[in-house]
Amino acid sequence: MHSTGNKILIWLRLVRMPNLLMVMFTMILVRYGLVQPLIAHLPGTIQGSHRVVPGLELVMADWQFALLVVSTMLITAAGYVINDYFDTRTDLINRPHRVIVGNEVPRRSAMALHIVLNVLGVGAGVGLAWAIHFPFLGFIFFLVAGLLWFYSTTYKRQFLIGNLLVAFLTGLVPFMVVLFEVPLLNRIYSDIMVQYHASWSPVLIWVGAFSVFAFLLTLAREIIKDMEDLEGDMSFGRSSLPVVLGMDITRVIVIVLIVLTLFLIVYVWLRFLGDTPTMVYISALLILPMIWLVIKMIRARKPADYHAASLLTKWIMFAGVMFIVLVRYLLTAMIQ
Repeated sequence: MHSTGNKILIWLRLVRMPNLLMVMFTMILVRYGLVQPLIAHLPGTIQGSHRVVPGLELVMADWQFALLVVSTMLITAAGYVINDYFDTRTDLINRPHRVIVGNEVPRRSAMALHIVLNVLGVGAGVGLAWAIHFPFLGFIFFLVAGLLWFYSTTYKRQFLIGNLLVAFLTGLVPFMVVLFEVPLLNRIYSDIMVQYHASWSPVLIWVGAFSVFAFLLTLAREIIKDMEDLEGDMSFGRSSLPVVLGMDITRVIVIVLIVLTLFLIVYVWLRFLGDTPTMVYISALLILPMIWLVIKMIRARKPADYHAASLLTKWIMFAGVMFIVLVRYLLTAMIQ
């Protein structure tokens, strides 16, 4: 029998608590590290001169933002649970020592938890949408919960669709912040934005850049995980990239995605930034690790090699999110 402490740890493993904390951390950093300083230094023009649009502050209340974060975390957790529920057989081949559903947690309990998490998450999200008087935004939560269900039951077994879906939903996490904040900002500050001939484009571009970064690296990581899980996917007839195209072609695709991400990072620095602190950060924590990731992918041949590459990709994504801390410092320095 498991002790109470062990049971709690098992449930936390099931919902991938470190990943959920990363979702929370990302959304907090995007709001207070990107959106807040960007709107405080939003460029505009008036009477032919370039000026900063004055007096812009975050509009969404802290409790409303907290509700957005909690809702996103709950729906994400529900997605992890239902994925494990339907993946039990393949996981017994690919990673038998990490199987939870049907082993440490009864299948019926896992399904019940999935339902509860989804009801709470979607309910909180819809409630938030009504509270800020943009009820149509509530459909996002229904859509995400539905996509995660169909990913686990159908899309994951289809060629590339499941990989693209997970990458899209990961890229959506930082963008959820502006999806809810910008409409409120526009409702309050529309007159002053017109007066200063300003737009919310800088906010959307900055957050969008982080979303693209998350999308590309998540797509690469999902394909790497498919390479790690080749044996189980072949046994159950899944149409993953390695099964359909073979390991060599899949390896090339992953390397292309990594190099593309690397190119975009360097391009953005050269074209739009050019400062020394950013150059040092991206060189040490993004560029060099991504070059090492390419080398690891070239050398990888065993499941353990692909697992190590997957973990490295995850750490690069974390470094990318942490870059927001430096961005906030630079933007704040510009304001002062």
